[in-house]
Amino acid sequence: MPEANIAVVDSKALLSLFGTRDQHLKQIREALGVKISARDERIHVEGAEEAVARATDVLEQLQAIVQRQGSLAADEVARVLGRATGKRTGLEAQTIEVLNAGRKIQPRTAGQSDYIQAIQDYDLVLCAGPAGTGKTYLAVAMAVAALKQERIRKIVLVRPAVEAGESLGYLPGDLQAKINPYLRPLLDALREMMDYDQIKRFTEQDLIEVIPLAYMRGRTLNEAFIILDEAQNTTVSQMKMFLTRMGRGSKIVVSGDTTQVDLPNHTPSGLTDAMRRLRGIQGLTQVRLTAADIVRHRLVQDIVRAYDEEPGKRRSEG
Repeated sequence: MPEANIAVVDSKALLSLFGTRDQHLKQIREALGVKISARDERIHVEGAEEAVARATDVLEQLQAIVQRQGSLAADEVARVLGRATGKRTGLEAQTIEVLNAGRKIQPRTAGQSDYIQAIQDYDLVLCAGPAGTGKTYLAVAMAVAALKQERIRKIVLVRPAVEAGESLGYLPGDLQAKINPYLRPLLDALREMMDYDQIKRFTEQDLIEVIPLAYMRGRTLNEAFIILDEAQNTTVSQMKMFLTRMGRGSKIVVSGDTTQVDLPNHTPSGLTDAMRRLRGIQGLTQVRLTAADIVRHRLVQDIVRAYDEEPGKRRSEG
């Protein structure tokens, strides 16, 4: 019977690859009809010739993911298996096609999938969740896809310039130089989906605008995809001002982490207030992502849980 052997980096990597109680291993065995075992820091695969070849490829891909990020989620196993067997998963079906040639973005958790679906279905989405859950990244991807498909005329990316432990007045440079660091995360997300020349050209043509929240006052935006990032750092009046900028044919996504509010003490967060105040209004929806949706380095999930679980340490959400 055909067989193959794959070298394993170390026992910890093998544990992540096989999953808790061998759940990933069972998925692979059942999907590909092979026998898989481990001994002497090697994975042994046995079965029909084509199945062994396919399983070897799957295991090597999954091991590369473990080496890159230190962990392996069930949806990642399903996605790699789906490509190997020709059966796409529900998450893979939600591909976001951006302007960067060959670049396709997909949700990696069920929560992210719900978030994307909400953005597709509603004109106003309020999203709260911890760092690393893709709140900004996925919203920007959806905006770029909408621009590519000519469903909107422009993208407006907005952030409040709130001083997180630093005073703007003491930072070097003119006002624009002081504001730029606050807008950098939005530009970083854009650069993963478009090349530099595209961003520059679209910015010059006013198809893309990256601005501080204060610059939104007095405007009405029609046929635009507007994203408010770090929305937990808006005041209630700022949030009202922002939401009422929505014009005909526009879509708004508001996202933030309500556990990381940088407003002065006793100042209510505009995001927390909006999620309470606007509950039940037709035409908008709310999405709450959790630590299970974190897709950054594996340590980020543990760090978020550690801060959430420690009593008396969490900042008031307003």
